Amino acid sequence: MKFDCIVIGAGHAGLESAFILSKKGFKVGLFVLDKNLVANMPCNPSIGGPAKGVVTREIDALGGIQGKAADATQLQMKLLNSSKGAGTWALRAQIDKIAYNEYFLNLINENKNIILIEEEVIDLIISNSQIEGIITKSNKYLTKYLIITTGTFLDSTIHIGEKQIKKGPDGFQNSVNLLNSIKKVGFKTIRLKTGTPARILKSSIDFSKMQLEPGSKEKHSFTHFNPIFLPYEKQLPCYLVHTNKHTHKIINDNLKRSAMYSGYIKGTGPRYCPSIEDKIVRFSDKERHQIFVEPESLKLDTMYLAGLSTSMPEDVQEQIIHSLDGFEKAVIKKYAYAIEYDAINPIQLFPTLETKLIQGLFFAGQINGTSGYEEAACQGLMAGINVICKLENRPPFVLKRHEAYIGVLIDDIVTKEITDPYRLLTSRAEYRLELRNDNADERLYKYSYELGLISDKEYQNFLNNLDQVNEIIEKLKKMTLSDCKGLKFESKKTNIFLYDILKRPEYSINDILPFFDKKYNLNEFWRQKIDIKIKYEGYIINQKKDIKQMENMSNIKLNLIKDYNVIPNISLEAIDKLNKVKPLSLDQASRISGINLPDLINIKLYLENRK
Repeated sequence: MKFDCIVIGAGHAGLESAFILSKKGFKVGLFVLDKNLVANMPCNPSIGGPAKGVVTREIDALGGIQGKAADATQLQMKLLNSSKGAGTWALRAQIDKIAYNEYFLNLINENKNIILIEEEVIDLIISNSQIEGIITKSNKYLTKYLIITTGTFLDSTIHIGEKQIKKGPDGFQNSVNLLNSIKKVGFKTIRLKTGTPARILKSSIDFSKMQLEPGSKEKHSFTHFNPIFLPYEKQLPCYLVHTNKHTHKIINDNLKRSAMYSGYIKGTGPRYCPSIEDKIVRFSDKERHQIFVEPESLKLDTMYLAGLSTSMPEDVQEQIIHSLDGFEKAVIKKYAYAIEYDAINPIQLFPTLETKLIQGLFFAGQINGTSGYEEAACQGLMAGINVICKLENRPPFVLKRHEAYIGVLIDDIVTKEITDPYRLLTSRAEYRLELRNDNADERLYKYSYELGLISDKEYQNFLNNLDQVNEIIEKLKKMTLSDCKGLKFESKKTNIFLYDILKRPEYSINDILPFFDKKYNLNEFWRQKIDIKIKYEGYIINQKKDIKQMENMSNIKLNLIKDYNVIPNISLEAIDKLNKVKPLSLDQASRISGINLPDLINIKLYLENRK
């Protein structure tokens, strides 16, 4: 059997790849070890969070599916940092993990362009450095394009204290044969570690001892077009509890029994999402740590303990959990574990996520050393889009750092060495005032429309709303306070422009619109855009100047330089790292560790002299 593209793995990365390709009419073979792994959430049953929530909005703006699935299966929706500036806002949805799996299985069954195949892939078919297909235990499948999205399943090992189980997340079968095939080709791998907390029987918890953490009352959605909202009264609550001195003593007394501290685990764990024992050791001055108690599904009787992942043995886990307020009689239905796995070093990839070694072969998701469902999904989407570009003879599609958090993430992993599971943070984006929750559509819709990833109706709806916003802003610059009889504003002057009034934090466009002659058909989300554009104007203008300077370096292309040994007067370290990374522009080269200003100047001089 032959496919336009084969995708190995049906997690968050694989699904984005498969669905974006199917949207353009291409035939996709989607391979998975078990259909229960489709859209599986082995860790936190949530989508979004700081930076990550903006990524899911970006995925939606590019025609992806994660945001739609999250909106359709949410248990709670929350706007984080709502009391702060719009540059810090991000959505986070608690997800029904069972409904999430069922949502995608139904979509796959309805999709004539995706064939879900439950077989283990054991080898790759490669000819003259070009992917030609895959081999399973029972069949051979042909394709010119392959996207591998195997997550944390490559030679994975579960650790619970001294107990080691050669399995993948949630105890599913892991993949060793495919890893051996990848290594055989010549790819360098790294050993990483992550983990997940215990699941607790809901009826055994005393929630009265915890702080209630409800969702947001306002309407929020990851989806831009035809959004779905879960009414506030139907949202399930989350709860907050803290570790205490007794918890910390139990952990310290049993550190040697932790798989991480006893030497069983060799892989590097996530710096920004450590296990509870790692928190106690690294932050010994802190008297307590937050634990969020979250529902997993309407069909499950368990609660998830976010912030309490551990590799402690089962008897110690019992003691730790029973030490928490409200968990004195808690029943553990599933114990926490750490999981160790292989990932490829993503420095072996182009920014398109195609490998430098084999044409037509792409890697996306946690196999690239990242962590998180959102980071995985956006890579799967970008890999899928770049396969589309090859199938349609289009130029590669690469997002710049100032255009999307997706651009920041991919640039980071293919440019810098990965030493621990990469997690996207707002601090990683130097232009984060431009990369806001509210403007993913303005940043990315033009690309998705040009690529045919969104409908004419969706794009026209966006343009109509944007035209109204721009028209209103122009009116605000011309209308004065005297045009708004009845607006309460403390000033003896009446020639103050409404635009300037809206720069003040206590006023919003909703205070002004009733005084307009023309009635505008804008929902609250689009009205909010007007406030943000006006209030952030000064910051955004300054950031655009920085972006312009950066783009000058981005315009100096380096893809024609095959060997940096020919460039005079650059350091040996620079030659080694530039030959390894193969940056596409001088801007990308500037972010490689060990590349200094004299190296960049000499590269630029070399290119100018060649011309």
